[in-house]
Amino acid sequence: MTSTSAVKPLTMLDTNVLVDALYEDLPEYPAASYLLTLADNTDAAFCVAPQVLAEFYAIITDPRRVSAPYTAAEARQEVEKIRHKRGIRILPVPVDVVDRWLELLQAHPVTRARVFDLQLVATMLGNEVRSIYTFNVRDFKPFSELEVLTPTVP
Repeated sequence: MTSTSAVKPLTMLDTNVLVDALYEDLPEYPAASYLLTLADNTDAAFCVAPQVLAEFYAIITDPRRVSAPYTAAEARQEVEKIRHKRGIRILPVPVDVVDRWLELLQAHPVTRARVFDLQLVATMLGNEVRSIYTFNVRDFKPFSELEVLTPTVP
């Protein structure tokens, strides 16, 4: 007998969720920390893009961005912890990510750092990921193809 159970769709964890899970002094810490606890389970169905991990590393090592910056070695260890969580899959960068990104720029002509959100959306869509947990809801609301979720504590 074969199993016909459907594979649970993946949900992206945005950079801010990962960062906020490290800093107990942030108001978003409880919800972010809760999601990262769920990610210890293989059935969590979360994902991150390599871009998210790089942004995470950059933020937690930047004293202008966080109250207690990590050293390079400490930040690398935090990336490793995320990488080894059983419920988080690291997405591949799709071969056509630049084409998707340029199409998104045509439809959503953003500038400056907002371009990184479009790059993330291009990576998500190229991997058929249609939902994202983020505390920056307005950054992803323009994309009707995505379900934008705000982390909460049950």
